Amino acid sequence: MNAPHHAVPRWRPRPQRGAALLVAMLILSVVATLAAGMVWQQWRAVQVEAAERARTQAAWILNGALDWARLILREDGRDGGADHLGEPWAVPLAEARLSTFLAVDRDATTDDGPEAFLAGAITDAQARYNLRNLVVQGQVVPAQLRVLQRLCEAAGLPASVAEQIAAGLRAAWSDSADADAPLAPRHVAELRWLGVSDDAVQRLAPWLTLLPAATPVNLNTAPREVLVAVLEGLDAASAERLVQARDRSPFRSVEQAKSVLGADSPVRFDGTGVTTAYFVVQGRLRLDDRIVEERSLVQRAGRDVVVLQRERVNMVEAPR
Repeated sequence: MNAPHHAVPRWRPRPQRGAALLVAMLILSVVATLAAGMVWQQWRAVQVEAAERARTQAAWILNGALDWARLILREDGRDGGADHLGEPWAVPLAEARLSTFLAVDRDATTDDGPEAFLAGAITDAQARYNLRNLVVQGQVVPAQLRVLQRLCEAAGLPASVAEQIAAGLRAAWSDSADADAPLAPRHVAELRWLGVSDDAVQRLAPWLTLLPAATPVNLNTAPREVLVAVLEGLDAASAERLVQARDRSPFRSVEQAKSVLGADSPVRFDGTGVTTAYFVVQGRLRLDDRIVEERSLVQRAGRDVVVLQRERVNMVEAPR
């Protein structure tokens, strides 16, 4: 009789402990990712809220600074007369801590709020040549084109730049529905829309402005380069005489400025004056580690000061 046959047991795989560990690590990774996402979303919300709060605070403070500048201009216009660089509006406000404006007594200042520093200045917009004078009733005025050409010469630019600007503005301000007409610029920096190079715009920017209406140049505030360009026949030496004379005693009339050069002077004082209707108010706020700047164009008529344009630069971090 044959011996009993013993069956050989089959091999069975043991439970894989590694698979369970892998699943646990995967779950842990998912949870960590979700937690990190929630933390990031919360941090982002806090940052957005802080930025919005800073923007609102900056807008409130700069509104107050603009009202302060309008008050100065309104009081200056009470008595009328000539506008010059010896008046209170021409004194810039150096950067100062905001709390010094809010407390009468220095001991009453508090350090609970954020560090805020305010600076500002009021400048005469009519101290520059107004490009609005260049085109009248759709036509380029030859005498005004020569003014712009002299400014280009002072800036080291060819006369063709002046012709390019004049042609571009004429096309932009034309009443015809020309689809190829360039956009009408509102600021000197937007002369780039007319094909003017960045370098040319930067060179001419200190001497040009673009106001809503044609205006004379203020003889009491215009720099020498603008005086030489606007006053046909004026040389650099005569411009220096005018500047020195107005520094001693501001011109109360155009006739007084003419008398400085003498009765036999061939210089023509067309397109000039001694009063100003347009001013630029610039405000700069440093709030903690951020800076926001605002530029406003205002028009004064008597004691009424109206804001025509406001531009605000986005808040950026202050340099360390």
